[in-house]
Amino acid sequence: MEIAKKITLLFAILSAIIISLLSGFVWYFSNDFAFEDFYKRLEARVNIAAQIKLYEDENNKVYAKMRNQYLERLPSEKEYIIEAGKPTDKLDRELPASFYNRINAGYVARYRIENHFYAGKFFKNHDAGYIVIVSANDPFGFRELKDLQRILIIGFFLSVILSFVVGWKFSNYMLMPLRNIIKSVKKIKAENLHLRLDVKKGNDEMSQLAQTFNNMLNRLETAFETQNNFISNASHELRTPLTIISGEVELAMKTIEDTAKQEKALAKIKDEAERLEHILTSLLGLAQSGFNGKNQPWEEVRMDELLWEIKESVNQVHPNSKIEIDFTKLPDDEELLTLRVNKNLIKLAISNIVNNACKYSNENLVSISIESNANMLSIAVTDRGIGIPQTDIQHIFEPFYRASNTNDFKGYGVGLPLSLNIIRLHRGSIAIKSQEGVGTEIKVLLPTKG
Repeated sequence: MEIAKKITLLFAILSAIIISLLSGFVWYFSNDFAFEDFYKRLEARVNIAAQIKLYEDENNKVYAKMRNQYLERLPSEKEYIIEAGKPTDKLDRELPASFYNRINAGYVARYRIENHFYAGKFFKNHDAGYIVIVSANDPFGFRELKDLQRILIIGFFLSVILSFVVGWKFSNYMLMPLRNIIKSVKKIKAENLHLRLDVKKGNDEMSQLAQTFNNMLNRLETAFETQNNFISNASHELRTPLTIISGEVELAMKTIEDTAKQEKALAKIKDEAERLEHILTSLLGLAQSGFNGKNQPWEEVRMDELLWEIKESVNQVHPNSKIEIDFTKLPDDEELLTLRVNKNLIKLAISNIVNNACKYSNENLVSISIESNANMLSIAVTDRGIGIPQTDIQHIFEPFYRASNTNDFKGYGVGLPLSLNIIRLHRGSIAIKSQEGVGTEIKVLLPTKG
C-alpha cells in the first residue's frame, strides 16, 4: 500500500474514533439531562399527590386548585396510591422488584420503558404506609433524543467521509516533495551523475533528505571519476614499461653479436621490470587500502613511538635526510596519544608522506610534530623542499598524478593517494599547505575516540 493511502486510512480511522467518542459524550450527557429533567417533574407530582391525598390539611384544596391551573398535565399522566404491603395490580404494568426495594429503603425510585416513565416514593400517614407512584409519557424529549441520535449518526458518517477526503488531500500535499525527489532521482543515471536535487530552504526532513541524496551523489560522482582516472592512468602506467621491455627484447635479439648492446638492453629490461613490479605493488596497496578494515588486525598504538619507527625506516631509504621530531606539543594525558589503528597501514601512510618530504627537500630539514586537541590527534610533516605549484595541489591525491616540477625525481604518483585511502579508512583526513620553492606541510588528522 502506498504511503499516501496509509496516511489517509490512518487519518480517517483516527478521525472516526475521535468523532465517535465525541458523539458518545454528547449522546450520554444529552440523554442523562433529558431524563433527569423529566424525572424531577414526576417527583414533584409525586410529592404534590401525596400531600393532597394522604395528609389532611386545610390548604389541600388550594394545592389541588393550583396544581390543576398552573402545573401542566403530562401526556398519559397517572397517579397511583398503594397501601404498603398490598397488591400492586392497580398499575398499568408490573414494575421490577428493584423499584419497590428502593422505595422501601426510603429513596425515590425511577423506572423507564421506552418513553414511559415512573417515579415512586414511600410516605407514612399515621400508622399506615403508602407508596405513591406517578407515571407519564415524554414523547417530546424522547423524540428529541431520537432526532439527536439520527443527527449524530449522519454527522459521524459525513465527518468520516470528509476526513477521508481531507486526509487524502493532506497526504498528497505532504508527500509531494518526496514524489519530486523520487522523480528527480529516477532521472539520475551513471551517465549524468552531475545532476543534483533541488534543496528547499529550511531544515525540515525533506530538505535534509534531498541534501543527503546530493551528498551521496557527490561521493558517487567522485568515486566514478576516480575509478575512470585510475583505470586510465593505471593502464597507461602499466603499458609503458611493458612496451619498453618488448622493444628492448627485440633489440637484444637483433644484436646477438654485440655484447655491449645486449647488456644495455638487459639492464633496461631489468629497470623496467622493477618499475612494473613497483607499480603493481602500489596498485595492490591502493586496492587493499579500500577495504573496510573489519578483516584487518587493529590494535592500540602509541603514535609518538610509531613516529620513531617511521623515522628509522625512512633513514634507511634516505640515509642523508635530516628528520626532526617535535614533541613539545604532547598532551599531558598520555592516553590521548594511543589510538586504535591498523599499525602496518597507518605506518605505511605516514611513511609515504615522510618519504616524499625527504625526497623533494634536497636533504633539507624535515620536521614532524604531533599534538592532540578537540578529540583529534594531528601529525604534521613539514619540509623545505621544492613545494607544489598551486595548479597541481588539487590533483596530487589522484593516482599516478605527479606535480609538474617533479620531473627530476623518480616516482609513480601512488604514495599520497595510498596514504589518503588509509587515513580515510581510519576515519581521518589530510590537509595540505604548500608554496612552490618554499616547502610543503601535510597534516594528518585522526580521531582519538571511536
